[in-house]
Amino acid sequence: MLTGELVTLRPIEPDDYLALADFANDVELELLGGGDPPTPTPQASVAAMYEQQRENPDSINFAITANEAAGKLIGQCGLWRHDQLGRTVELGITIGVREYWGRGYGREAVALLVGYAFRLRNMRKVHLSVHANNTRAIRSYTAAGFVEEGRLREHVWSDGAYVDLVLMGRLRRPEDDLLPA
Repeated sequence: MLTGELVTLRPIEPDDYLALADFANDVELELLGGGDPPTPTPQASVAAMYEQQRENPDSINFAITANEAAGKLIGQCGLWRHDQLGRTVELGITIGVREYWGRGYGREAVALLVGYAFRLRNMRKVHLSVHANNTRAIRSYTAAGFVEEGRLREHVWSDGAYVDLVLMGRLRRPEDDLLPA
């Protein structure tokens, strides 16, 4: 659906649920991604969550596939919590296959998703939250044009310590309307 040089963002299909369940049960990924503490999650629960989100107009989810690897699923991303009055939306992403970390795949997926939010969904702002100790993600978001908008100090219990929750956002700019959809 959305294609860049490195990745394609496409709908999540039932065939993806096994890999997505593996991502959901990877403790390191769950700690980096934030949210609730890692807990064992059966594949059926992951499948049910994505099926429920498929029916929710406030939740738009994409599978991230690597173009070089014949469409291999390497992660997932999405937009949630659409505020139609303020025209804002929250972004989330997971690159679940480690060999694709630090090589620009996540950055390109974020750029494609931001372009989609601005051009095709008419959003004015995309925002996210990230744990302060996830420096790789913060670098990636900064490279994609996000800026730190705030910080909730020692807000999250993660892996035995309290860490800051960094709030980041990106406002729509005129040049964003020229991005490929």
